[in-house]
Amino acid sequence: MNQRLSATDAQHLHDVAAAMRAAIGQVIVGQHGMTELMLAALLSEGHVLLEGPPGVAKTLAVRTMARLVDCSFGRIQCTPDLMPADILGTNIFNPKTLEFEYRRGPVFANLLLTDEINRSPAKTQSALFEVMEERQTTSDGTSHAMPSPFMVLATMNPIEQEGTYRLPEAQLDRFIVKIVIDYPSLAEETEIIRRHHEQGAPAERSGVTPLLKHDDITRYARLVRTVTVEPGIFSYIASIVHHTRAHHALYLGASPRASLSTLAMARAMAVMQGRDFVVPDDVKSVVIPVMRHRVQLLPERELEGMTVDTVLADIVAGVDVPR
Repeated sequence: MNQRLSATDAQHLHDVAAAMRAAIGQVIVGQHGMTELMLAALLSEGHVLLEGPPGVAKTLAVRTMARLVDCSFGRIQCTPDLMPADILGTNIFNPKTLEFEYRRGPVFANLLLTDEINRSPAKTQSALFEVMEERQTTSDGTSHAMPSPFMVLATMNPIEQEGTYRLPEAQLDRFIVKIVIDYPSLAEETEIIRRHHEQGAPAERSGVTPLLKHDDITRYARLVRTVTVEPGIFSYIASIVHHTRAHHALYLGASPRASLSTLAMARAMAVMQGRDFVVPDDVKSVVIPVMRHRVQLLPERELEGMTVDTVLADIVAGVDVPR
């Protein structure tokens, strides 16, 4: 019989999520929702895309997250001349054994930071796409599996266009959530300046220790899939996704993968709240980050000042909540 999530497990994950929020808050001011979404994505075995202007701590957030989980960490700094072998690895001839040996690239890590992913050329994005989807890479006919757990956290600057490549829709669809990081408020920026003056740069601060062990992540990810979900929740998610395909402001609606991603993230959010069952509010809390990169706004609506987030919020508000 398969093990199910217990009340003790749910409470432990609730406590861990609170501790991780507090630990990241020691390094990053504000951005409270980002921590929960990143942890929920980890428990859902999904990948994360972080978008925001330069200097808003996207990379720092990922590096801090990596320090809070007891896993291997890899980083790729994307550039226009980055080639697939630079990230995947390659076969190198060993003169001692007179054989070719596979030298693994930085993708072979539990948590992989792909900085400025939209700077990598199409060939490299295609190689990364295979790794994200299949969780393995193939070299000279031999497959090499990624370690478990495996999570890609990619950052992207939406402002700069020179030297960048647009991510294909199929690749965007493989990110379980897209987290938009905006500028801090006046009070938050004042706190950032004060901390930097008194404590030094965030990289100089110590005391961040792992809160989740490697084996715990794999076990909890498996248990999260056993969270109780009532039939009404299934219909609720399906109705929201269906409405994106018929909305007058969108020319591309969400796919069934968006439905499955919403369910996975809602289950994780429920557990992080200390529950072993999903409620509609869990679904509402993840709809926008799960779907904002999967739907496309009509150009004329964009010129009118509408955004994908406002359209998705209107759709959620218009769908009846199950009781």
